[in-house]
Amino acid sequence: MKLHLAQERSDDMTSPGVKPTELTLYVAGQTPKSVAAIRNLEKICAEHLDESYIVKVVDLKENPKLAREHNIVAIPTLVRQLPVPIQKIIGDLSDIEKVLVHLQLAEAR
Repeated sequence: MKLHLAQERSDDMTSPGVKPTELTLYVAGQTPKSVAAIRNLEKICAEHLDESYIVKVVDLKENPKLAREHNIVAIPTLVRQLPVPIQKIIGDLSDIEKVLVHLQLAEAR
């Protein structure tokens, strides 16, 4: 399983002073849903995020108390931390359009 603890991409076209989109994916080890969510998030970032972004993957098996601290009630959960307001979506992220719309990740084209 390819598990990115932190991934950052910054395009030259990003305006100075623009904060990157910050995403945190909460998973529990290498379950099929967790692996699928990581792969789907990688695809979403590569294909749909034109701006700079930061992705963090948090394995709650390694640090279970973070679930309570961050109000995570189901896994996998993807949280858009920035820009505010915070948005969450639960599941393996296979419905890419739903993820993009719910988390407001894609700009209108």
